[in-house]
Amino acid sequence: MLTTERLIIRPLTLDDAAFALALYNEPSFLQYIGDKGVRTLEDARTNLEQGALASYQTYGFGMYKVLLQDGTAIGLCGLIQRDFLPVPDLGYAYFPQFTGQGYALEAAQAVVAYARTLQLTELQAIVSPQNLASKKLLEKVGMLPIAPVLVPHKNEWVDAYQLQL
Repeated sequence: MLTTERLIIRPLTLDDAAFALALYNEPSFLQYIGDKGVRTLEDARTNLEQGALASYQTYGFGMYKVLLQDGTAIGLCGLIQRDFLPVPDLGYAYFPQFTGQGYALEAAQAVVAYARTLQLTELQAIVSPQNLASKKLLEKVGMLPIAPVLVPHKNEWVDAYQLQL
């Protein structure tokens, strides 16, 4: 578990299925990240098992639940080892009512610091070309643009960023 001045960042569990179901079906999530096909609590549990929980076991990192200090769940931030990227990807998603308040930057900085403790030497991030707010956040974390990346299962080009740790 990571903590910052305003946030708690902790591993996901199967008990987070309702949270995941709600976040994955937010219009902004669908627009900028994509449709994960999560429509029921069972779908969300399966997604958690095959995604974050499997990643913790395989890589020692994954996506984490981001909460305010009072326990309010506001989104996700973490590291994803994608099969089409050579190094872990810094990823995040937030409920819209919690954007524009610096929470995403605070969580991303904490996750980048955590990545350093894992002895990672580089991170990348991918972002929809039209997601200007996300690009600005990546730059604030210190990431620099690199060549666009083709996401194979979507057959879609996305912008990419890189950070040497």
